[in-house]
Amino acid sequence: MEQLAMKFPEWTRVAEVELVYKTKVKASERPKVNSSKDIYNILRQVWDENKIDMLEEFKVIFLNRANRVTGVYDASSGGITGTVADPRLILAAAIKSLSVSIVLSHNHPSGNLKPSRADEELTLKIKEAASYHDINVLDHIIISSEGYYSFADEGLI
Repeated sequence: MEQLAMKFPEWTRVAEVELVYKTKVKASERPKVNSSKDIYNILRQVWDENKIDMLEEFKVIFLNRANRVTGVYDASSGGITGTVADPRLILAAAIKSLSVSIVLSHNHPSGNLKPSRADEELTLKIKEAASYHDINVLDHIIISSEGYYSFADEGLI
């Protein structure tokens, strides 16, 4: 029987990514999201004040069915004028964390809160991909040290 069993090289085995979700915080103690203002306030708590006006970062807030925050994922960190957020990594993290909804966010170090065409296209791309997994993209918030812009409030999502 051993002669029939084929041995494959190690490189043929599929690599596995492990994302672990462990919490020590009760659901009732987690922030609840009811509006874009709530999201902005949460983001200001988790954003590094020393970087918000310096370089662009992309974060994703994960939510449970009750719209309580289950985590914040640092999707990417870039340069002065941009960052690359990979939809596959965002969705992989959302699926592994059993998120029901997500909120996309990034900052504009320039202070200009108007979304670029690339911001709009990425939002639609992630929203469509997330819908195949029954994950709702509630909003995309652009923040600066002085304020925020909500795609949902402006009817873009």
